[in-house]
Amino acid sequence: MGVKVSAGMVVAALLLAGCSTSNQLTAGGQNVRFVEEKPGSECQLLGTATGEQSNWLSGQRGDEGGSMRSAANALRNQAAAMGGNVLYGVSSPTQTMLSSFVPTATQMIGQVYKCPE
Repeated sequence: MGVKVSAGMVVAALLLAGCSTSNQLTAGGQNVRFVEEKPGSECQLLGTATGEQSNWLSGQRGDEGGSMRSAANALRNQAAAMGGNVLYGVSSPTQTMLSSFVPTATQMIGQVYKCPE
């Protein structure tokens, strides 16, 4: 019985550790920049990317800035994986009444472009 409880505790600890980590920028993600003006015709639109950070463990009252930063890192990493280097029109879905009671994920969405450097 002691072995089953210990194994269960190890699995639970690993799951919690995996959920609580934030998204780190990859080497490619570091080269992706946010812009406010729509890229010109010299840039190619590659598609839309989404970055997300789960708030299940920290809740909405956790480090909100850290949660947004982590979602932005995930967005930049995905843009780089798509071959892009520019993100335009980035937005975060609005908070809902439900998110005041249930910790929801922080999400950012943007258009990915490949522009000459």
